[in-house]
Amino acid sequence: MLRILFITSIMIMSLNAVGQSNSGVWYSQPADTWMEALPVGNGRMGAMIYGGIETEHFQLNEDSMWPGSPNLSNAKGTAEDLALIRKLIDEGKVHEADSLIIDKFSRQDIVRSHQTAGDLFLHFKNRGEVTNYKRSLDFEKATSYVSYSVDGNTFKETAFSSQPDNVLVIKLETSNRNGMDFDIEMSRPKDEGVETVKVATFPEKQLMLMNGEVTQMGGVVESVPTPIKNGVKFQTRLKVKSKSGIITSNGNRLTVRNAKEVLLLIATETSYYHPDYIEKAELVIENAESKGYKALVNNHIQDFKNLYNRVSLHIETDNSNKEFPTDKRLERYKAGVVDVGLQETLFNYGRYLLISSSRKGTNPANLQGIWNNHITAPWNADYHLNINLQMNYWLAPITNLAECELPLFDFGNRLIIRGKETAKQYGINRGSMSHHATDLWGPAFMRARTPYWGAWIHGAGWLAQHYWGYYLFTEDEVFLKEQGYPYLKEVATFYLDWLQYDESTKEWFSYPETSPENSYIANDGKPAAVSRGTAMGQQIIGEVFRNIISASEILAIDDELIKEVKKKAENLRPGVQIGADGRVLEWDKNYEEAEKGHRHISHMYALYPGNKITPETPDAFKAAQKSIEYRLEHGGEGTGWSRVWMINFNARLLDAMSAEENINKFFEKSIAPNLFDEHPPFQIDGNFGYTAGIAELLLQSHEGFIRILPTLPKQWKSGTISGLKARGNIEVDITWNNGKLVSLHLLSVKNKDVEVVYNNKKQLVTLVANQKTELNGNLE
Repeated sequence: MLRILFITSIMIMSLNAVGQSNSGVWYSQPADTWMEALPVGNGRMGAMIYGGIETEHFQLNEDSMWPGSPNLSNAKGTAEDLALIRKLIDEGKVHEADSLIIDKFSRQDIVRSHQTAGDLFLHFKNRGEVTNYKRSLDFEKATSYVSYSVDGNTFKETAFSSQPDNVLVIKLETSNRNGMDFDIEMSRPKDEGVETVKVATFPEKQLMLMNGEVTQMGGVVESVPTPIKNGVKFQTRLKVKSKSGIITSNGNRLTVRNAKEVLLLIATETSYYHPDYIEKAELVIENAESKGYKALVNNHIQDFKNLYNRVSLHIETDNSNKEFPTDKRLERYKAGVVDVGLQETLFNYGRYLLISSSRKGTNPANLQGIWNNHITAPWNADYHLNINLQMNYWLAPITNLAECELPLFDFGNRLIIRGKETAKQYGINRGSMSHHATDLWGPAFMRARTPYWGAWIHGAGWLAQHYWGYYLFTEDEVFLKEQGYPYLKEVATFYLDWLQYDESTKEWFSYPETSPENSYIANDGKPAAVSRGTAMGQQIIGEVFRNIISASEILAIDDELIKEVKKKAENLRPGVQIGADGRVLEWDKNYEEAEKGHRHISHMYALYPGNKITPETPDAFKAAQKSIEYRLEHGGEGTGWSRVWMINFNARLLDAMSAEENINKFFEKSIAPNLFDEHPPFQIDGNFGYTAGIAELLLQSHEGFIRILPTLPKQWKSGTISGLKARGNIEVDITWNNGKLVSLHLLSVKNKDVEVVYNNKKQLVTLVANQKTELNGNLE
């Protein structure tokens, strides 16, 4: 039987840079489960690495592994149906309206999931007594390491997924003079009992191929079982290189014997990206093979560091926890031993994960990034547009990773085209819209059996904030002209024709409306979803109108559309209204919530990620605080992503004590051994939202000026952060000691004047292009 000896002194002595810094994680045993395995990725293709001894397991991933096609069309609803739904709401028949909107406009439940690319297993022979085991993930190098000794001989594994060379690289080494013996196996789970791949080996070419097509035999459309028998086609191509090893085949396995060193090169290519995907996979492997391992490593590390090293966070601690493996540190944290260093690690992890799952030319990060071991994933591992996809990208601009947001815009540009047809379904012939969820193929239609899930109409509207935000952080006018403004125009135009006029209040409002995934108690005491002018809907519409007006001024556009937007914006019903109990209303009236502690706090959109609730709006600011406290009092924040949304709210409310409390609860309740966020189950948005929240505690720029250390937790007594971005394309470095600002550096690529606020002092600062401006703790 395999034995692993864990010797504390040896374990501590073996600490390398990963163990000593907060820019990585390490463990003293292999992963037993997927939520203990460690992720690598190049934006499109990745793996979850277990670090096994007798059997090493790489669960393979690729972002376009989806069944089906773009052919699924809108439901059968018409403009006349919309008019009837509005009439029912006006008459107070909200339950009838709830039923009709689903019956006419929804494709109801859909199961069409992002899927695993398969599995790679290395089955080792003749394993004896194992000592000095360690596996780790270095965020800066984006590289996984496994090392241990077997009967006194060392074994090392190094793995990474290279974006420049588009290949997964695994290097195996041993000091055993007889080398390593192992079998290589590739497979993929069955789809409802149906084989999904064919594997072939070519030992004379040191080659293994896995060919398949993504299906969904358990597929569902309109809540009816509907097998999906076609989808994206793919090939995973594995090349073995070894100078000393002997390579043969054993059925569908390759066998490696007597190898002192082995290099595995793996490429997965799909028909989504390349019609000639098989030829593409072959070319990728040939190119990687010709470059050699050293060049592959150097290309990969340089590429990743260029993004990852833009930002650096260091919070001073006594370092007493760093002698423990990451999972042990987490266990201590969950038991009440706060670990500030682990908070720093998780901040860095979010940046690592975004770089690894979202790069130029890829699809955007889905509910699980790119890492998914399912045929049918929770919530299809799709793109939820009612917070989750957007939360994935909150961190991108502020942590200096604007390029990583480009896949979101590529996707949004595809979605906006499909959304035009969905808008026409409602009788809106101008502009575009989308509902709460979509997938690789970009359908914008409603997909839910219940209106509180599906009848929300602001997916495109929320995404519009990201287009405008990208411009604010980068000041890229080419992007604004070619992508930002056209997108805003489509969304704003839809809203112009969707809005209805209330003769009694002389205001424009939106309906039918819902508040994402939530319900209110109607007059008959039963839960209902649809209403008139919910808070989030009105807030998003107002934001879109303001942003397109601002964009038009920058681009010198003053056409009839802008005039129409300005006119309706003047009389748009406010999205922030305060009820009799002092809270912000979530719906158009002071309804009782069906679930008082609901995870979605959608009426706080104007606080974060929006910018309309600030200290300059004191009544709304106070009402927002009271609304959040009410949710928490009733058991809110039960999911990981909702907890980190709360951290971002706390940052904007300048509430450091609550932020610190929610950070600690996030670790205690929602973090898995590999530091993935657990919804539960796993959703990556919580990882990304956490990183955004930590940055927001240290730097804010949404009010038209730059706030320095606005919400500094007391447990972060001293520290430094460099490379954050403020709106206006300004790079910011901050150092503090004993809770007070020590120094501040600002860098702009243009000459400009900016207002900086710290500790209630506001200072106008003149920046000279490409020259760092240094200020002290008094902003002098």
